[in-house]
Amino acid sequence: MPPSIAKWFETNGWQPFAFQHEVWDAYLTGESGLIHCATGSGKTLAAWFGPVIEWLNENPSFNSAETGRSKGCKPLKIGHLKPPHDAPPLTVLWITPMRALAADTVDSMQKPITQLGLPWTVGLRTGDTSTAMRAKQNKRMPSALVTTPESLCLMLSQRDAEVTLSTVRCVVVDEWHELLGTKRGVQVELALARLRHWNPRLRVWGLSATLGNLEQARDVLLAGKSGRMVAGVQNKRVVIDTLIPANTYKFPWAGHLGLVMVEVVAAQLDACFDMTRTDAGTALVFTNTRSQAEIWYQALLEIRPMWAGELALHHGSLDKSVRQYVEDGLKSGVLRAVVATSSLDLGVDFSPVGRVLQIGSPKGVARLLQRAGRSGHAPGQVSRISCVPSHAFEFIEAAAARAAANARQIESRRLIDAPLDVLVQHLVTLALGDGFIPVDVYPEIKTAYAYRNLTPAQWQWALDFITRGGDALQAYPEYKKVVIDAGIYVVRDTTIARRHRMNVGTIVSDAMMEVRYANAARLGYVEESFIARLKIGDAFTFAGRTLALTRIKDMTAYVKPAAANKKTVPTWGGGKMPLSSELAAAVRKILQDFKTNKAQEPEITAISRMLVAQQRISRIPDSAELLIEQFESKEGHHIFMFPFAGRHVHTGLAALLSYRLSLVQPATFSMSVNDYGLELLSVTPFTLNRLLLDSIFSATNLLDDVLKSINAAELSKRHFREVARVAGLVFQGFPGASKTNKQVQASSGLIYDVFAQWDEKNPLLAQSTREVLERELEFARLTEAMARIKTQRLTLIRCEKPTPFAFPLMLERLREKLSSEKLADRVQRMQMVWDD
Repeated sequence: MPPSIAKWFETNGWQPFAFQHEVWDAYLTGESGLIHCATGSGKTLAAWFGPVIEWLNENPSFNSAETGRSKGCKPLKIGHLKPPHDAPPLTVLWITPMRALAADTVDSMQKPITQLGLPWTVGLRTGDTSTAMRAKQNKRMPSALVTTPESLCLMLSQRDAEVTLSTVRCVVVDEWHELLGTKRGVQVELALARLRHWNPRLRVWGLSATLGNLEQARDVLLAGKSGRMVAGVQNKRVVIDTLIPANTYKFPWAGHLGLVMVEVVAAQLDACFDMTRTDAGTALVFTNTRSQAEIWYQALLEIRPMWAGELALHHGSLDKSVRQYVEDGLKSGVLRAVVATSSLDLGVDFSPVGRVLQIGSPKGVARLLQRAGRSGHAPGQVSRISCVPSHAFEFIEAAAARAAANARQIESRRLIDAPLDVLVQHLVTLALGDGFIPVDVYPEIKTAYAYRNLTPAQWQWALDFITRGGDALQAYPEYKKVVIDAGIYVVRDTTIARRHRMNVGTIVSDAMMEVRYANAARLGYVEESFIARLKIGDAFTFAGRTLALTRIKDMTAYVKPAAANKKTVPTWGGGKMPLSSELAAAVRKILQDFKTNKAQEPEITAISRMLVAQQRISRIPDSAELLIEQFESKEGHHIFMFPFAGRHVHTGLAALLSYRLSLVQPATFSMSVNDYGLELLSVTPFTLNRLLLDSIFSATNLLDDVLKSINAAELSKRHFREVARVAGLVFQGFPGASKTNKQVQASSGLIYDVFAQWDEKNPLLAQSTREVLERELEFARLTEAMARIKTQRLTLIRCEKPTPFAFPLMLERLREKLSSEKLADRVQRMQMVWDD
């Protein structure tokens, strides 16, 4: 270790970890690799100091112990000073998945450089970077640039991209576990392939925290080449517990957002707001959805109004200025607690965070550990997270999540194979830059792990698609984006160039509408579909405020403060995340332990009344058993099944089983699903026996039957909007002239129909159907569930009344039909029945 670096550690009272030394040594010998360790354990310094040490070795005049500045030197503000004349050229590209994380990363990288007195400069380039700053960077790039996948792709689209980026020696991909298995991750793979083409000696290092398939993650990042796997601090202690109310007798068994626990949560947070206490510190209250965050923020303020100004709200739909205020307030200590979603999951550093609470089930082990790492976010500190169940079943999930976390049963990320929409976008990006020659670029593309099996036919289709729009769109000039000039594929049309740069990226969501006050102060964004359901004057809760809609103009919802008692809360897509396979398996193990009197967890003791009732009325299945319950009511004939495979799998399974049963006997089914099971309701009775059950659970023609059962064509057509947007078939409009969601959907739907009629073998159609299966139904997990069911005992029980396990499934249907008051009455009556 260079003397100046050793002195810097000594001045700060630190000692480098062994894994940091391992990374630096590996980097200096030309290796790439993946660093995995707990959040807040020194990964950033491990990756950052490799290039710095290499430069110090090449510039010995900066390498003495006296070079470093005194302890406590404040980090430079971004763009505060002009870069020194001896600053190295662009040497490090640091790719981060989140803009909020980018600014913090710059600070973390700049601080040691400033204290060491080195001439390095650190810059930031994201979608929020001003035009003036980008122009300044284009004239002279900083020594290290922190950027996002989208901004990196925009840099690749510039004519001088090779000159600008060919000096890069090291690429660091932060939070690689968040990008792996996504189209943004594939974007990064393609960008790395281009950078490696320009610099074959490029070193790539990934940073990852919680991930199950680490070796595969390394292989994807390093394009299948060998690399170092470095395990960081592994013995970081994580404490996972559950807030259990004093009296759980009347605790809801289903259908609630957890507000019954608001007093318990507030009592836990009291210490954060009492500055006279020695254990006072900041707290993060995580929810799984933005809607739930809004509701909990309001509920906490209603019972603790004195917290106004010290309690804040943070989620991805709030305006950037609001989010920045919250992040700065946590760092400075002005804010004592924040209700947040996954927008604060990743490495934004506001240590010390004293408490982290998880409202509702985390639905995944990795997510729970990631959020736990927000507390004790420093080497040697203990991380702690407390689960706050919203209904009785979530006590089981909390106990299961702790058991799975302690056993290191972390979720793996499923990979994406050759998404052609991302490929055609990337090819247009390359054509916008210096252009490309297909015979040279094809081998380069195949070095990206996602495209390692890309066939010549797929490659030729992609080239044909960008040059003439394929077979179906060749008559339309706007789809002839790339022209061939002396064998080089380039973009000449300035309008096409501008539209493509506006369209770069793979993040696709429903059209968003701005929410503004009449004085033009912006609060954030909500989905257009939510605003479309409101009338002028309707009140709703957003950004922690009660607002009344005054008018809608140019994709903007204008509002004013409202004091209405009746209000609604915006809903956003993706609100119901499924239970992971690892957590589902842990839940089954917990239930089996209860059945055999081995369960010792306090969470299980708290809800033993419910489990005892289930055992008395029906039974609790073990891990090798599929429980099926039947009973009749005024509504019809109910079939309940409990595979414990997650919401998405059960959605596909319910559709498949209802389709196959209807082939045996004509019937119409109502379906409901949750993470534990599914319900099929029909006026037609079915006599279930082993022969019938074996036939409906058969793996024969599984894919064909699933496609028939879910109306795959319609789902694929809806999903095609995303594929079309990424592939550049649909343009969402320039700033200030955005198209509405209906316009975008209509455009993509028209193109889908054209392909289906005139180009039915277009691979984008097949990709759309494949992604519906992978994302909405998790077909791979569905196949695994069917295989598991085939080996399980099928236990059929006919009941006289719905069981505690069946009740949440009935509630899924009743919620759509009954008011909240009638629903609460129904719930109470059913719980009284179970006690009898």
